[in-house]
Amino acid sequence: MQLLHIDSAITGSNSVSRQLTAQVVAAWTAAHPGTQVDYLDLVANAPAHFTMEAMAPRTGQTEGLSEVQVRENAVSEQLVSQFLAADVVVIGAPFYNFSIPSQLKAWIDRLAQPGRTFRYTANGPEGLAKGKTVFIASSRGGVYSTSDAGRAMDHQESYLQTVLGFFGVTDVRIVRAEGVAMGEEAKTQALQAAQQDIAKHAQA
Repeated sequence: MQLLHIDSAITGSNSVSRQLTAQVVAAWTAAHPGTQVDYLDLVANAPAHFTMEAMAPRTGQTEGLSEVQVRENAVSEQLVSQFLAADVVVIGAPFYNFSIPSQLKAWIDRLAQPGRTFRYTANGPEGLAKGKTVFIASSRGGVYSTSDAGRAMDHQESYLQTVLGFFGVTDVRIVRAEGVAMGEEAKTQALQAAQQDIAKHAQA
Protein backbone atom coordinates (compact mmCIF):
# COMPACT_ATOMS: atom_id res chain seq x y z
CA MET A 1 0.00 0.00 0.00
CA GLN A 2 1.28 3.46 -0.94
CA LEU A 3 0.54 6.54 1.17
CA LEU A 4 1.19 10.10 0.02
CA HIS A 5 1.73 12.55 2.90
CA ILE A 6 1.30 16.22 1.94
CA ASP A 7 1.87 19.34 4.01
CA SER A 8 1.07 22.88 2.89
CA ALA A 9 1.18 25.08 6.01
CA ILE A 10 3.72 27.91 5.92
CA THR A 11 4.18 27.95 9.71
CA GLY A 12 6.63 25.05 10.02
CA SER A 13 6.88 23.48 13.46
CA ASN A 14 4.12 25.78 14.76
CA SER A 15 1.62 24.34 12.29
CA VAL A 16 -1.37 22.47 13.66
CA SER A 17 -2.14 20.85 10.30
CA ARG A 18 1.42 19.51 10.09
CA GLN A 19 1.00 18.05 13.56
CA LEU A 20 -2.25 16.42 12.49
CA THR A 21 -0.89 14.93 9.26
CA ALA A 22 2.03 13.40 11.15
CA GLN A 23 -0.42 11.84 13.61
CA VAL A 24 -2.64 10.52 10.82
CA VAL A 25 0.32 8.94 9.03
CA ALA A 26 1.60 7.40 12.27
CA ALA A 27 -1.81 5.97 13.13
CA TRP A 28 -2.38 4.64 9.61
CA THR A 29 1.01 2.95 9.31
CA ALA A 30 0.60 1.40 12.76
CA ALA A 31 -2.78 -0.03 11.74
CA HIS A 32 -1.58 -1.04 8.25
CA PRO A 33 1.94 -2.49 8.48
CA GLY A 34 3.92 -2.44 5.25
CA THR A 35 2.50 0.88 4.09
CA GLN A 36 5.09 2.81 2.05
CA VAL A 37 5.09 6.56 2.71
CA ASP A 38 5.99 9.22 0.16
CA TYR A 39 6.27 12.79 1.50
CA LEU A 40 5.60 16.06 -0.31
CA ASP A 41 6.14 19.43 1.37
CA LEU A 42 4.39 21.99 -0.81
CA VAL A 43 6.16 24.86 0.94
CA ALA A 44 9.67 23.49 0.48
CA ASN A 45 8.84 22.21 -3.03
CA ALA A 46 5.99 24.36 -4.27
CA PRO A 47 4.96 23.95 -7.91
CA ALA A 48 4.73 27.23 -9.79
CA HIS A 49 1.26 28.66 -10.18
CA PHE A 50 -0.56 27.39 -13.23
CA THR A 51 0.27 29.24 -16.45
CA MET A 52 -0.29 28.89 -20.18
CA GLU A 53 3.14 27.25 -20.40
CA ALA A 54 1.88 24.50 -18.08
CA MET A 55 -1.46 24.35 -19.90
CA ALA A 56 -0.12 23.97 -23.46
CA PRO A 57 0.50 20.19 -23.52
CA ARG A 58 -3.01 19.58 -22.16
CA THR A 59 -4.58 21.33 -25.13
CA GLY A 60 -3.20 18.64 -27.43
CA GLN A 61 -0.10 20.55 -28.48
CA THR A 62 2.78 18.10 -28.81
CA GLU A 63 4.94 19.74 -31.46
CA GLY A 64 7.11 22.77 -31.04
CA LEU A 65 6.90 22.97 -27.24
CA SER A 66 9.24 25.51 -25.70
CA GLU A 67 11.76 24.61 -23.02
CA VAL A 68 9.51 26.21 -20.42
CA GLN A 69 6.50 24.22 -21.61
CA VAL A 70 8.45 20.96 -21.50
CA ARG A 71 9.73 21.76 -18.02
CA GLU A 72 6.32 22.74 -16.67
CA ASN A 73 4.71 19.67 -18.19
CA ALA A 74 7.32 17.49 -16.47
CA VAL A 75 6.37 19.04 -13.11
CA SER A 76 2.69 18.35 -13.72
CA GLU A 77 3.41 14.80 -14.85
CA GLN A 78 5.49 14.03 -11.77
CA LEU A 79 2.82 15.36 -9.41
CA VAL A 80 -0.16 13.65 -11.05
CA SER A 81 1.73 10.34 -11.34
CA GLN A 82 2.62 10.53 -7.64
CA PHE A 83 -1.01 11.20 -6.73
CA LEU A 84 -2.40 8.43 -8.93
CA ALA A 85 0.08 5.90 -7.53
CA ALA A 86 -1.11 6.50 -3.96
CA ASP A 87 -3.77 4.34 -2.32
CA VAL A 88 -4.04 6.74 0.62
CA VAL A 89 -3.44 10.49 0.57
CA VAL A 90 -3.07 12.61 3.71
CA ILE A 91 -3.47 16.33 2.97
CA GLY A 92 -2.56 18.98 5.52
CA ALA A 93 -4.90 21.89 4.81
CA PRO A 94 -4.84 24.95 7.06
CA PHE A 95 -7.64 27.51 6.75
CA TYR A 96 -6.13 30.60 5.12
CA ASN A 97 -8.44 33.54 4.37
CA PHE A 98 -11.50 31.27 4.14
CA SER A 99 -9.75 28.87 1.75
CA ILE A 100 -6.53 26.86 1.38
CA PRO A 101 -2.86 27.86 0.94
CA SER A 102 -1.96 28.93 -2.59
CA GLN A 103 0.70 26.20 -2.62
CA LEU A 104 -1.99 23.56 -2.15
CA LYS A 105 -4.16 25.13 -4.84
CA ALA A 106 -1.18 25.11 -7.24
CA TRP A 107 -0.76 21.37 -6.58
CA ILE A 108 -4.43 20.72 -7.31
CA ASP A 109 -4.20 22.73 -10.53
CA ARG A 110 -1.42 20.38 -11.68
CA LEU A 111 -3.54 17.31 -10.90
CA ALA A 112 -6.65 18.44 -12.76
CA GLN A 113 -5.80 16.83 -16.09
CA PRO A 114 -8.35 15.47 -18.57
CA GLY A 115 -7.60 11.83 -19.23
CA ARG A 116 -5.62 11.45 -15.99
CA THR A 117 -7.81 12.45 -13.04
CA PHE A 118 -11.08 13.02 -14.90
CA ARG A 119 -12.67 12.77 -18.32
CA TYR A 120 -15.67 14.25 -20.06
CA THR A 121 -18.36 11.84 -21.24
CA ALA A 122 -21.76 12.14 -22.88
CA ASN A 123 -23.22 11.99 -19.38
CA GLY A 124 -20.92 14.62 -17.94
CA PRO A 125 -17.52 14.51 -16.23
CA GLU A 126 -16.25 11.27 -14.69
CA GLY A 127 -13.52 11.03 -12.08
CA LEU A 128 -10.63 8.67 -12.86
CA ALA A 129 -8.86 8.61 -9.48
CA LYS A 130 -11.30 6.21 -7.87
CA GLY A 131 -10.62 3.83 -5.02
CA LYS A 132 -8.44 6.12 -2.92
CA THR A 133 -8.82 7.05 0.73
CA VAL A 134 -8.05 10.72 1.36
CA PHE A 135 -7.60 12.30 4.77
CA ILE A 136 -7.98 16.07 5.06
CA ALA A 137 -6.17 17.33 8.16
CA SER A 138 -8.08 20.58 8.58
CA SER A 139 -6.92 23.28 11.00
CA ARG A 140 -8.81 26.49 11.73
CA GLY A 141 -8.15 29.39 14.05
CA GLY A 142 -11.86 30.01 14.52
CA VAL A 143 -14.96 27.83 14.58
CA TYR A 144 -16.80 27.48 11.28
CA SER A 145 -18.50 24.09 11.32
CA THR A 146 -21.21 24.75 13.90
CA SER A 147 -23.25 27.55 12.31
CA ASP A 148 -24.78 28.41 8.96
CA ALA A 149 -22.79 31.66 8.87
CA GLY A 150 -19.55 29.82 9.56
CA ARG A 151 -20.21 27.13 6.97
CA ALA A 152 -20.99 29.80 4.38
CA MET A 153 -17.44 31.12 4.83
CA ASP A 154 -15.86 27.69 4.42
CA HIS A 155 -14.09 27.42 1.07
CA GLN A 156 -11.44 25.12 2.54
CA GLU A 157 -13.01 21.75 3.36
CA SER A 158 -15.89 22.31 0.95
CA TYR A 159 -13.51 23.05 -1.93
CA LEU A 160 -11.31 20.05 -1.23
CA GLN A 161 -14.30 17.71 -0.98
CA THR A 162 -15.65 19.07 -4.26
CA VAL A 163 -12.44 18.77 -6.26
CA LEU A 164 -11.60 15.35 -4.84
CA GLY A 165 -15.11 14.20 -5.70
CA PHE A 166 -14.61 15.53 -9.23
CA PHE A 167 -11.50 13.34 -9.42
CA GLY A 168 -13.60 10.34 -8.40
CA VAL A 169 -12.55 10.11 -4.73
CA THR A 170 -15.53 9.14 -2.59
CA ASP A 171 -13.74 8.11 0.62
CA VAL A 172 -12.78 11.50 2.09
CA ARG A 173 -12.17 11.56 5.85
CA ILE A 174 -11.88 14.92 7.60
CA VAL A 175 -9.80 15.28 10.75
CA ARG A 176 -10.57 18.76 12.05
CA ALA A 177 -9.04 20.95 14.74
CA GLU A 178 -10.86 24.27 14.85
CA GLY A 179 -10.81 27.12 17.32
CA VAL A 180 -7.07 26.67 17.79
CA ALA A 181 -6.52 30.45 17.97
CA MET A 182 -9.20 30.95 20.63
CA GLY A 183 -7.04 30.28 23.68
CA GLU A 184 -5.08 27.37 25.07
CA GLU A 185 -8.09 25.56 26.47
CA ALA A 186 -9.93 25.70 23.15
CA LYS A 187 -6.82 24.56 21.30
CA THR A 188 -6.29 21.63 23.67
CA GLN A 189 -9.91 20.53 23.26
CA ALA A 190 -9.67 20.84 19.48
CA LEU A 191 -6.52 18.72 19.33
CA GLN A 192 -8.02 16.08 21.60
CA ALA A 193 -11.12 15.87 19.40
CA ALA A 194 -8.93 15.57 16.30
CA GLN A 195 -6.87 12.79 17.87
CA GLN A 196 -10.05 10.83 18.59
CA ASP A 197 -11.10 11.23 14.95
CA ILE A 198 -7.65 10.09 13.78
CA ALA A 199 -7.83 6.92 15.84
CA LYS A 200 -11.34 6.17 14.55
CA HIS A 201 -10.57 6.84 10.88
CA ALA A 202 -7.20 5.06 10.84
CA GLN A 203 -8.80 1.84 12.05
CA ALA A 204 -11.76 2.02 9.65
